[in-house]
Amino acid sequence: MLVALCAVFAVAPAANAMHIMEGYLPPVFCVAWGVVCLPFLYLGFTVMNKSVKENRKSMTLIAMAGAFVFVLSSLKIPSVTGSCSHMTGTGLGAILFGPCAVSLLGLIVLVFQAILLAHGGLTTLGANCFSMAIAGPVLSWLIYKGLSKANVNKKVTVFLAAALGDIFTYCVTSFQLAMAYPSAEGGMMASAAKFLGVFAPTQLPLAIIEGILTVIVVIALETFAKSELKMIHFEA
Repeated sequence: MLVALCAVFAVAPAANAMHIMEGYLPPVFCVAWGVVCLPFLYLGFTVMNKSVKENRKSMTLIAMAGAFVFVLSSLKIPSVTGSCSHMTGTGLGAILFGPCAVSLLGLIVLVFQAILLAHGGLTTLGANCFSMAIAGPVLSWLIYKGLSKANVNKKVTVFLAAALGDIFTYCVTSFQLAMAYPSAEGGMMASAAKFLGVFAPTQLPLAIIEGILTVIVVIALETFAKSELKMIHFEA
């Protein structure tokens, strides 16, 4: 396994799955991804502030969505390739509050994980925020809205939104790593394929599990928190 791992990562050192570790990215990439995240974070702050002002009780659901992200994304599972993988938990927040709000929740989670768990890093915060707290949630939200308008079964819609958002997050991370460390033979696309190959064996089943967990949470909310869901205009 060690030989296989070294072959896969011939272009660069290990990167801690979807959380890119501290000091891994060159400074220019750290700054660039941070700048890209700023508009989303500003919109996220605006959306969250508006939601809280309209109804203070929405804080309960916001805190729950943030806790869901923190717990799921903190559970690192060893990969068969020698790396590690984890769920994201951001699909739930995107479904309830939209992708902009999740960008702010995700940033808070990533800061705590970098400081308390050494999961990810502060220098790579922008890149991690974009992949896990922006790109994934945006796709989850688009899938949820699109399938809802098409009158697809609610549970199927929630499952696909959460699962595909998770998969898209690891795809974006793979391309972020490939941009920073293109392969000597084949360039960025060859490097991206190597990173995708490392994450896929464990990330695909984890995405399915995340989809199922998100459906269970939504069912629980529809059963026990109907009034709170109505406050944020979520159709139960």
